[in-house]
Amino acid sequence: MTGFPRYAIYFAAGADNALTRFGAELLGYEAYTGDEVSFPDEALRIAPDWRDVTADPRKYGFHGTLKAPMALASGGTEAELVTACATFAGKVRPIPLIRPIVDAISGFIAVIPAEPVDALQQLAADCVRDFDCFRPALTAEDRARRRPEKLSQRQRECLDRWGYPYVMEEFRFHMTLTGRLDAERHGPILEMLRRRFAALKLDTLEIDRITLFKQDEAKARFRIIGEWKLAR
Repeated sequence: MTGFPRYAIYFAAGADNALTRFGAELLGYEAYTGDEVSFPDEALRIAPDWRDVTADPRKYGFHGTLKAPMALASGGTEAELVTACATFAGKVRPIPLIRPIVDAISGFIAVIPAEPVDALQQLAADCVRDFDCFRPALTAEDRARRRPEKLSQRQRECLDRWGYPYVMEEFRFHMTLTGRLDAERHGPILEMLRRRFAALKLDTLEIDRITLFKQDEAKARFRIIGEWKLAR
């Protein structure tokens, strides 16, 4: 069984950022404050079951994964992880700049980069490597939960080495807006989300910080407990 609390290193755009408000309204949850947020009327018109449509991403808050959720290895402490986040953010590196769009990815809808960005791939890989010392060894139960028989050979290798299959060259940055959708529901929901996103007029997005999220127990949602701007 996965231990608790769990921690994740994500990108979130900042408490006062319009993109953060956009995601919080659609998910019905604000991870900076832990508050419930009312869904937009437009989303409820398109999908009266919008609460169910967004149930899975709501647990995590609106974010882009850099280091997947993990319990701490035996002997590790939250204070040490916080210190490591500050140290990581203090290293000068290229700040990834993406052109964000809303599109379908693996059956769900998310904000994603319009094209690959090498600096973003490198940032995510650095997070995976640098924070791996905090992760406990992958158990047989947790490995089975990832259904390795459905993964590619390279994804299984990543799972066994890093505890998560979608890292390194398998990584695809995404900020999830829905759970998996049946094919016939994609069109209307995608159109609505693109329309709302276009209203932000967000032509570029800097991935300029790392954010530490914490989940206290299995039924709890993730909350933001720390945020660090990346050094330039």
